[in-house]
Amino acid sequence: MAKVLIASQLNRSASLLLPVAPAAPALCQRKWYCSRADPEYLCRSIVPTMHYQNSLPRLPIPKLEDSIKRYLTAQKPLLDDEQYRKTEQLAQKFKQGVGKQLQEQLIAEDKKNKHTSYISDHWFDMYLSARDSIVLNYNPFMSFTPDPKAEYNDQLTRATNMTVSAMRFLKTIRAGYLEPEVFHLNPQKSDTQAFKKLVRWVPSSLSWYVAYMVNAYPLDMSQYFRIFNSTRLPRPNKDELVTDDQAKHLLVLRNGHFYIFDVLDRDGNIVKASEIQAHLKYILSDTTPAPEFPLGYLTSEQRDTWALLRQKLVENGNAEALKKVDSAVFCLCLDDFPIKDANHLSHNMLHGTGVNRWFDKSFSLIMASDGTTAVNFEHSWGDGVAMLRFQNEVFKDSTEKPAVTPKDLPAAVDSSKAVTRLHFQLNDVLKAGIVKARENFDAAVKTLAVGTMEFKTGGKNTLKKYKVSPDAVAQLSFQVAFFRQYGKTVATYESCSTAAFKHGRTETIRSATVYTKKFSEALVREPSKYSVGELKKMITQCSKYHGQLTKEAAMGHGFDRHLFALRYLAAAGSSSLPDFFQDPAYSQINHNILSTSTLTSPAVQLGGFAPVVPDGFGVGYGVHDDLVGCNATSYPSRDIQQFLQCVHKSLEDIFNILEGKSVKS
Repeated sequence: MAKVLIASQLNRSASLLLPVAPAAPALCQRKWYCSRADPEYLCRSIVPTMHYQNSLPRLPIPKLEDSIKRYLTAQKPLLDDEQYRKTEQLAQKFKQGVGKQLQEQLIAEDKKNKHTSYISDHWFDMYLSARDSIVLNYNPFMSFTPDPKAEYNDQLTRATNMTVSAMRFLKTIRAGYLEPEVFHLNPQKSDTQAFKKLVRWVPSSLSWYVAYMVNAYPLDMSQYFRIFNSTRLPRPNKDELVTDDQAKHLLVLRNGHFYIFDVLDRDGNIVKASEIQAHLKYILSDTTPAPEFPLGYLTSEQRDTWALLRQKLVENGNAEALKKVDSAVFCLCLDDFPIKDANHLSHNMLHGTGVNRWFDKSFSLIMASDGTTAVNFEHSWGDGVAMLRFQNEVFKDSTEKPAVTPKDLPAAVDSSKAVTRLHFQLNDVLKAGIVKARENFDAAVKTLAVGTMEFKTGGKNTLKKYKVSPDAVAQLSFQVAFFRQYGKTVATYESCSTAAFKHGRTETIRSATVYTKKFSEALVREPSKYSVGELKKMITQCSKYHGQLTKEAAMGHGFDRHLFALRYLAAAGSSSLPDFFQDPAYSQINHNILSTSTLTSPAVQLGGFAPVVPDGFGVGYGVHDDLVGCNATSYPSRDIQQFLQCVHKSLEDIFNILEGKSVKS
């Protein structure tokens, strides 16, 4: 039972996107047993940040026969009988033959690398070897909830407060004072000051087991140290992640110009908030026109193209300026316009115009002139769990303990001496490269459509009353909607965190099942054939099976990452892939037309990502107490507005069925 509950919860905090009602380990439910006497830190946790890291369990390698069985089960709703028979034959041949050898190789490799997970290095390699632009293809965004005190959303005030809070987060984690990320199944026992005072004295090699004894599950925090001072450098064939934790400066982009100033002094203390405020005001008052050749466009280019152009930048005398960009604690992008609506927010925070962005940084804080703020983060170094914790902490600290008020005056300092505007020497080749990058960027982003939907008839409270999973119902609504719109069931990806394991990343919940397909067909094609009671039973069956898939994924027993690792080994050691991996059905199930993700946080207003395939949808969603929300994207081959209308209709039908009402055609 404990594993079911933690699996369900880990899925909620897995990756992205729209806000849903708070649940552990969400911001408002955690009990903080740490002091805040020192304004340099968010808090001083009783238990050191990395106390559980050494004793975290390792991500299990599933049995080959189990992964093959799960794979075939996931293929069932996607294939006709003849296709399924061919795929089943290839799978059985693989299981009995080369798959056995690859499984043995994977296990042997895992035994030699007990400090990490079997998926970690291969997953990094996949991301860093990808040559597509990281814009739209990889970088997602999560926007902050507005400050509840309206006057604090003033751009200068909020930028100052968020910068100070971000630096407090940096100092807190590096000092080991940040509260460890723990999921508490029995918080009355484990989320208490007494337990934390006890467990802090338990050796790190044993601490996880002590937490487990009281139904507490510490989560992996290895990604947190890539949040700051980090960037993805373009290299031929495979990019490189670099971190320079000695740098003390902030990178600010405004109107396409690059500015830096120190936010930590020589002793590592945070620069006075009033001085940071003064420096940001100085930057905001700069009337220099936007550059003719905005350098940020290069970070949106195909990675090999960008690698060549970056080398030319270095050769043309820009090495030091680039080093300042790469090593900055983070990037703050200050935009000169307000956000008009939710669609404008998504477009601006996901890609913007390209002029005022540097997409390679581990994360950028993007802030519009009305204070609307979001994080846009590079995805190779980590997943949504780490960025969500950052967002939670920065929102909580900047709104509850702001460093400056709207009435505070900036310090009387000479910001012209403290702030440096970086200058880049561009030759004709570099200028032509920027022009081409801009053309490619504009062509790509203009094809992206964004849409939002809110279903206000009911939400989590109603669904729990009928004992069905809110996440399962949301996923079911997407299956029915796509079936209603296009008449078929397609490969679907739902992100699930495996942070319960050392160096865990993510696993896939395959939300398109034989049960969702059966319900979709019944509801769309033959609603009059079934009674309300029969349809309700189908919903319950979908929910139950979705819960099983969620549990398996979160506990490391999905099939996607396992087969990915086996395929990686096969590709590295042979001139040709096994027939199993060349099966069109294998390619089809990994062509995720419905890519979906959710998270839990009161700090998040909206989030989004682009589709992962040209003919797909990117669906960020959340189930609130009394409503369901979606923020979705598509390219021209799909109609996003019609899809969202179908999602709304599907939710209406599902809620009516649960309440015993007949379905309206």
